[in-house]
Formats: sequence, structure tokens, C-alpha cells
Amino acid sequence: MTLTFQNTQKDTVSNAGTKLDEPRDVLMYKQIRMVLLGLFITQIVMQPALGLAWLLETNGGWQKYKNNPVLGGKLGTCFDVAVLQDEGVYKMYFSWRPKRSLALVESADGINWSEPRIVLEPSDSGWEERINRPGIVKRDGMYHMWYTGQTRKQSYIGYVTSKNGVQWKRIGDKPVLSPEEPWEKVAVMCPHVIWDEETGLYRMWYSAGDQYEPNAIGYATSQNGMHWQRWDSNPIFHPDPKKDWEKHKVTACQVVHHGDWYIMFYIGFSDEHTAHIGLARSRNGITGWERHPANPIIAPGKETWDANACYKPYAIYDRQSDRWLLWYNGRRKRSEQIGLAFHEGEDLDWGPLRHETKSRHGPLILIHKPLKSYINRFNQNEQELYAQYKIR
Repeated sequence: MTLTFQNTQKDTVSNAGTKLDEPRDVLMYKQIRMVLLGLFITQIVMQPALGLAWLLETNGGWQKYKNNPVLGGKLGTCFDVAVLQDEGVYKMYFSWRPKRSLALVESADGINWSEPRIVLEPSDSGWEERINRPGIVKRDGMYHMWYTGQTRKQSYIGYVTSKNGVQWKRIGDKPVLSPEEPWEKVAVMCPHVIWDEETGLYRMWYSAGDQYEPNAIGYATSQNGMHWQRWDSNPIFHPDPKKDWEKHKVTACQVVHHGDWYIMFYIGFSDEHTAHIGLARSRNGITGWERHPANPIIAPGKETWDANACYKPYAIYDRQSDRWLLWYNGRRKRSEQIGLAFHEGEDLDWGPLRHETKSRHGPLILIHKPLKSYINRFNQNEQELYAQYKIR
């Protein structure tokens, strides 16, 4: 490359205020900046499995609510929620560990919640000594809930219905799903269910495997909510061993049919006790899952209420405010509470993570999306720095 300087004026001043006595100093200054920038970009490009997401608490356009947590504190351990936007309010059904039950709270804004009331307690059936991890559907004026019933050694999925979302009636005294397949080991739990109007079926995504934290995600369908047919090729979603943050287990998903895609929010475990939240999508909700390029979208903080793990996401797109609200339970040591994250706008930023740009001083550069604003500022400064020189 040839640089021809038409102006040899001395004492040129850069944007940073550094005096440059000769054009040679200008070149040296630029080269130092390029080396430092190149080292930073290389650090990101050479670690595609981690990227900036591994270093940040949120990514992909998500931001944690600044006054988190929104539920917990004096209530003790609150975890694994399901939320309905119903009758002008948010209704959150959460797992309340001290009570071994499911409780309901309501909110106008998703932040400030009413006092909890227990809506479903354990029974003497022998398979639900503790009740938690619900999934809710409201259809034709009726509320349908699938939930996890647990003993000390096994987990099952039960089914109840309600006319008002508060008083619930059990449909039979046995679970509607029990661990039977080899991959399910001793536990099926964390049901998430939607009603598919086109097929006339309830569609369930559930987690199965170990009792403490299940290993992978399966899929089943039902005509009546009671009798379920498992997918032949379960599990449908596995850990990705190439990604450190989710190489151990994936579990506890929520699936939203949004536009032409089924969007999955899920937990990824790097080990048994460290969890992040990820995002994936599929055309049919069963096969061909594509993970979000900015995963994990939510990560534990530093010395905060969610410093050890971020669990069980549940997201709702609010069309009126044009933003997503995502509730999750965060853990620090033995304390679990419910927090909130936002994503402004409906588009969840599924575009390519890296952008290509031509450098007028060299070869093609791959730019990591979170660095794009920095690169743009760099180029602007460079143009101003060379404003008095003609470069070819």
C-alpha cells in the first residue's frame, strides 16, 4: 500500500490531544491503535464458543432490571415460575420451597407483586410430597396447569384444572407423566405446555433425567391433557459439548410460538451448580433447533443476588410496550429469588453475530457485533486524524 502525503504541516493534533510532529508520527500512532484493537478482536474471534456473552451478565439486547430481585426476600426460596398475562394483569405461579407448594401473585407491571396465596398444596397420593415447577394454559375460559410432584427420589408430572386460576381440581390421583424411558432415569419435571389450535393438541416440552437437575429436554402431545404420547426420538434438545456454559445439561425450557418460529428459552449448565439462560429456535418446535448467536443471554452477576446461577426463564412479549419481559430465578449460595430482564423491541436479534467490513488499509476484517460501535468510532477518529492528508 502506498501513502502519499500532500501536506507536511507539523504539530498536527489528534482527537486524543496528542501532538504529532511529523506524518511518520501519525502513522505510528495509527499502527499502535490498530495493534491494540486487533488483539482485542482476536481474543473474541478465537473463542467463538464463549464470545463476549461469557464475559457479560446479559447479551443479545437483554438487560436485567436494576432493582432485582422482584420477589423473594422474607418469603424464603422462590423459584421456577410460570406467568400469564390475563385480565389486564400479570399472574405469576411460583414454586415456594418453604411451603412445598405453588403460590400465586399478581402485578400490573411485572415488577411489583401482591402478597402470595397458596393455590396448590401436596396431597397424600404418595408421589407429590412437594409441588413445584408449573406450566399454565388458559383455554376457553378454563385454566389448565401441569406441575411437578416430587418425592425424595423421584419426580412426576401432574395435571389440575380451574375455573378461576385460584381453586384447582386434580384430574385423577396419579401423575399424567412418569419416568419410563431410559433417558428419563428417575425424573420427569418442568412441564411447559401450549395449546395448538391447528392440530387440536396440547404440546408439552419437559425435562428428564437426574432428580437434582435433569439432563435434557423431551417432547410429548395430548388431545385431552391427561394421556400423553412421547416423541419417538426424545430427547429433542441436548447439551452442546462445544459450549462451556451449557456443556453439562440443558433443562427447564419455555417454548413460545412467535411468528414463524418456536422460540425456546432454556437453562444451560456448565456444571451441576452453575447455570445460565440461553435462547434457541425451531420451525416446528421439535427438530432443527438453532441456538442464538449471542448465547448465553443472561448470566450470573458478580457478588449479586444471582451470583451463582440463573435458572428457569419465563418470557412474555408485551405488544403494548413493545418489549419482552423475562422472569427467572437467581441463586446466591442457598438463597433463590425471582428477578426480571427486559428486551426492547419484538426482534430478538437473530442476525449474524459477526459483520464483515472492508478496511481501506488492509484485508477483510471480521467484526464481532458487540464491537461494532467501537469500530465505527475508531474509523471516525481515523478519518478526522487524516483529514488534512490525501491517502491512496
